Amino acid sequence: MAKNVLGGDLVDCSRNPMTGWYRDGCCNTGAGDTGVHTVCAVMTADFLAYSASVGNDLSTPAPQYGFPGLKPGDQWCLCAPRWQEAFEAGSAPQVVLDATHVQTLEWCRLEDLQSHAVTG
Repeated sequence: MAKNVLGGDLVDCSRNPMTGWYRDGCCNTGAGDTGVHTVCAVMTADFLAYSASVGNDLSTPAPQYGFPGLKPGDQWCLCAPRWQEAFEAGSAPQVVLDATHVQTLEWCRLEDLQSHAVTG
């Protein structure tokens, strides 16, 4: 069982919309996940606008990739480097710590994640 950033078992992030590198609802990761989709983030309008401004439009559906498009309040397995970038820019979304993979700590400080924590 994968671990979360708090040392417990990793729990699901979202099944509606279905998220995760493996599209299983969980922010698990593996060798093919070069983006490190490990942060269970709660989308905000501010973050979605920020992400689009740096070239990653998460609001527009892309059905050919099974991507529904995200709206504020949706939970999504976000790339750890993108969360860190957004944090440094003052636009980081909230984080569900129990559903955020421990590998995130290679990119982000636990204290920073905790400062944006919500319960899922």
